[in-house]
Amino acid sequence: MLKISIVTPSYNQGEFLEATVRSILAQNYSNLEYIICDGGSNDSSVEIIKKYSNQLAYWESQKDNGQAHAINKGFRRATGEIIGWINSDDILLPGALRRINDVFKNNPEIDVVYGNSVWIDKDGKVIRKRKNASFHYKTWLYGRADPLQPEVFYRRRVLEKAGYLNENFHMMLDREWWLRMAQQGCRFLYVDEEFSALRRHTGAKTHLLQKRNEQERWMLHDLYWEGFRFKNMMLHKFHWKFLIFFYRLSRRLRLLLKQKTIALK
Repeated sequence: MLKISIVTPSYNQGEFLEATVRSILAQNYSNLEYIICDGGSNDSSVEIIKKYSNQLAYWESQKDNGQAHAINKGFRRATGEIIGWINSDDILLPGALRRINDVFKNNPEIDVVYGNSVWIDKDGKVIRKRKNASFHYKTWLYGRADPLQPEVFYRRRVLEKAGYLNENFHMMLDREWWLRMAQQGCRFLYVDEEFSALRRHTGAKTHLLQKRNEQERWMLHDLYWEGFRFKNMMLHKFHWKFLIFFYRLSRRLRLLLKQKTIALK
């Protein structure tokens, strides 16, 4: 089995953290390295971490500079050939790490593997399932149609090819990293299987920081925009919104075509 290193960045998510930790340890993956980087929580998080400390490769609880900084600290300690991070309110689904191991072993040329996720509520009840499509750079950049972060895993060599997470990003840290990987020639592989569950709740940063979310999408736009650009900002923003609509629609059509193809077999 390939060694897999999982990092969990944590800050005041004691309500959900234990479910996250248990979902990873319950994988019963014999070559797991699990690291938790807590940002100095003042809730029950540290107590929960200590409860499982004998099964952790490393943990800390000290002030950091945000999620990307915490994850980068974990990645710098990680020694696995495969790395990934699971936020402290999300979970891995049973058997995910064994399947990830198999996919990477069977595809040595692949740098990034991603699958599907489900959304769950604060009580862990599935509220929606979501399928992805095969990697398409412009759809990920313009259409905002990319994976959900906990279903994505990486060979450690992506750190050499593309570097670490950009700590200037708080919301789009994963998207920016994926686009940078693609530009540096990393190869992506989609597996049509469910690997993780993403928790939706009122305390999630995507719910609380929607304005910041849009600001960082525009930061991504400025970093990675390609081709023609209107000088008039109003026209340019209209162009951008059109591309978002176009690539989201193209993704949806590709998924429908795939479903019909499967149904005909």
